[in-house]
Amino acid sequence: MNIRSIEEINHKIKVGEATVLTAEEVTQMVENGETLQPEDVDVVTTGTCGIMSGTAALLHLKVGEPGSFKKAKKIYLNGVPGFPGPCPNEWLGSVDLMIYGTAHSVNDHQYGGGFLFKDMVAGNEIKIEVESTQGEIIKSTTTLEEMATARIIGTRMAFKNYTAFVNPNSESISSIFHAIDMEGPFKGLSFSGCGEINPLQNDPSMQAICMGSRILLNGAEGFIIDNGTRSTPEKPNLMLTADMHDMDSHYLGGFKTSAGPEIFDSVAVAIPITSQEVLERTFINNADINLLVADIKGRHLPLGQTNYGEMWDDADERPIYHPEKCANCFKCVVRERCPTMAFTDVLNAKKCFGCGMCAYSCEFGTFEMKTGSVELKLVQGNVEVPIACRQSDIKRAREITLELKKRIEKGSFQIIDCF
Repeated sequence: MNIRSIEEINHKIKVGEATVLTAEEVTQMVENGETLQPEDVDVVTTGTCGIMSGTAALLHLKVGEPGSFKKAKKIYLNGVPGFPGPCPNEWLGSVDLMIYGTAHSVNDHQYGGGFLFKDMVAGNEIKIEVESTQGEIIKSTTTLEEMATARIIGTRMAFKNYTAFVNPNSESISSIFHAIDMEGPFKGLSFSGCGEINPLQNDPSMQAICMGSRILLNGAEGFIIDNGTRSTPEKPNLMLTADMHDMDSHYLGGFKTSAGPEIFDSVAVAIPITSQEVLERTFINNADINLLVADIKGRHLPLGQTNYGEMWDDADERPIYHPEKCANCFKCVVRERCPTMAFTDVLNAKKCFGCGMCAYSCEFGTFEMKTGSVELKLVQGNVEVPIACRQSDIKRAREITLELKKRIEKGSFQIIDCF
């Protein structure tokens, strides 16, 4: 039973009287023994950041002058292939297109849609190459500011349920779920998900989060279109959209995997506290959230189970870089493996994703990072597996969750009543 309406909550937001807490703050208060009632909090903000393969961008951009070509047959942005249409824009010199965050550049095997989208949002100049239906090649450049339409559409994002992966076999396996070919047997574990602050962990039955809910997607205000593809009541995810012109390049980017470049995004969702039941669902903590561990080759072959307490509690957000320990290897394994290209000769903290691959890979202790390990109970005995690759970034997730909190407190973000 609701004790207040969305209208009442929005009024408190408008006049600057709303009490807003992040999901992490709520959980900490409860663990400290505080008793929270709906009267104590109006909105709980949640967030996540991680690999979101269902990301695509819908663009409209000028390529040449009207009459310069009939229509586009193929198009590449910084070498990343897109799909022209559905509108043909005949003789207009412009192109409508869809481009995938998981698309790979034809010129650079390490560059893909995620890196392209980050470059766009950062305001960098983008190279365009179009092959027309009549065989002409048209080249030009553009920026996001010059694009009339640039909207990200996420077909499935912010999963409630994830699976962690290990390789139980001796042969290395290439996969989008690991930054490198996953070595085995049981040499390292890769996982996704931000645990207790993840939106759908705080509203698993989607009673407060729904179609039409306003969200932050990579820092831009957007909304939930619907349930995402492959979403089920047991394993829900969301279909989201927002305008790229309003995004912050800090919150999205490319992420190299052994199967090619992927894309990461950041999402924040507000949960209006309309009842005790809604509030109590936000009390969840990392140790209560189970995480299935499966064979990376079988994908659905369970090998054991852990929880997000093992993944995130007491873990470091970022590595500590000790340049004095660097052995100046002829071929630096960290530079080669870093998924976001954050390490060249120095560590770029702004590009760092906190995945842990640097500390896992460097044998000289140049990178120090506490990521933990997992004990798997197998038929043949227990095995301790180090956490090698985190495909979610808890630091960015916390930042966008806090960003949403600040916007609500300032009265610039209101809640949609979609029921």
